[in-house]
Amino acid sequence: MPRGPGEYLNIMTGESGCQTRHMESAETKTIEVVVNGQPRRVPEGLFLDRFLVWLEIDPSRVAVERNLAIARKTDWPATRIEAGDRLEIVWFVGGG
Repeated sequence: MPRGPGEYLNIMTGESGCQTRHMESAETKTIEVVVNGQPRRVPEGLFLDRFLVWLEIDPSRVAVERNLAIARKTDWPATRIEAGDRLEIVWFVGGG
């Protein structure tokens, strides 16, 4: 049986015998992006709004630039993070 990303699972199906099914690895697939000048490995398939949550950043307190363009907050749920993206996250700071 293969080990790693291409693992297989044998499933007993009652009277009909055994089926073999392909399984994904338990490891999360990742991509590399640059966040505020630092390379980071992040889960593949995140959209910008979920990416900020994954980073434990409060989305209401930041602005995001993606690949030299400001990402509009209304577009975050539809903006998929792709390998090689360059993201700048800027926090709003209150004061007086």
